[in-house]
Amino acid sequence: MLPGDAGGATVTKVALLFANFGPYHLSRFKAFQDYCQQRGWQAVGIELTRSGIAYDWRTQLDNFSSSIVSVLGEQTLNAVRFDRLIRQLYAVLARENPDAIAIAGYFRPALLAALLWCRWHGKAAILLSDSKQDDAPRQWWKETVKAGILKGFQAALVGGKPHKRYAIDLGIPPEGVFCDYDTIDNATFHPNAIRHLPSPLPRPYFLAVNRFIPKKNLFRLLDAYALYHQSASGEPWDLVLCGDGELRNEIEKRIDELGLASAVRLPGFLQQSQMLPYYAHAGCFIHASTQEQWGLVVNEAMAAGLPVLVSRCCGCYEDLIVDGATGFGFDPENTEELARLMLEVASETFDRAKIGRAALDRIQHFSPDAFARGLSQAVCYGLGALTGRRGET
Repeated sequence: MLPGDAGGATVTKVALLFANFGPYHLSRFKAFQDYCQQRGWQAVGIELTRSGIAYDWRTQLDNFSSSIVSVLGEQTLNAVRFDRLIRQLYAVLARENPDAIAIAGYFRPALLAALLWCRWHGKAAILLSDSKQDDAPRQWWKETVKAGILKGFQAALVGGKPHKRYAIDLGIPPEGVFCDYDTIDNATFHPNAIRHLPSPLPRPYFLAVNRFIPKKNLFRLLDAYALYHQSASGEPWDLVLCGDGELRNEIEKRIDELGLASAVRLPGFLQQSQMLPYYAHAGCFIHASTQEQWGLVVNEAMAAGLPVLVSRCCGCYEDLIVDGATGFGFDPENTEELARLMLEVASETFDRAKIGRAALDRIQHFSPDAFARGLSQAVCYGLGALTGRRGET
């Protein structure tokens, strides 16, 4: 019998360790907390720092003040010596003493240190990952190192089908790999919750939400939009590029070169609440990345009931997109293909409402509750692996 099951002497305690808790993580953590309460378990969130890492998130922790621990508080990772970070992390882990830790990846040294802590103290380590085989060119020696690291994990919770295949390739037993890591709070984006918001634009528009970095493929998206703009039979839709980043000046320059300054809008980086009006009134969502582990903005768009055009390089494509039903996939290096899809979706004869309803229906299967179920299965498997009773739930 596993810790915390009916008749057990102790309560199973599970820690979720992220570099930084953002809005996506909070909705998943809340769902897992609810699941733990039903099961008689306990959940605690641990983050390395309260300061944003890759995103300028402003996340409200008012409802989680007693169950999320920030190792460094408001200090950034760069402001603290590594040895001090590890000492403080280990002090938190010793105080919380979880039976299992769900660790968000193995890229950061501090997360590897948490994996070592699990091994030293006989705790189950659950990998949280949305890496897939084709994210980047793979080198055999690096893959060998990764496989060695993954031997320290007892189970994994991954995004979807391509991520599960990769985890298995790296050596995690197939029966120990579970899906539905990449979820959002679908209810926040539901059409019924946002349709009353005022439209940010007076005309129809395509919407894209990205950091302005090379892998987001925004220059090809602009080139495809230029082709669409030239070929549209009626008044063309605008294009809204929400986000910011290192390429902003170059993007603004390309927009001017293409003569699209009056058609392409750049509202900048927006917090989640500021994004909702754009989702509420967009005609179609586009995600054109050449490299993308998953693409949670696609979840958001589908939860808002939007048709979606998604690069086939995105990790979410295989699980979320049913071509012609919930949206369309495209080759991110083929500007003509994307332009044709934009023309099709924007045409008066295209049934955007039907595609949007199908997208909304499909994304309900990828919810925080699905994350909670998947993580609980991974924890049970991981604890069973430590005691020799794999898969016991």
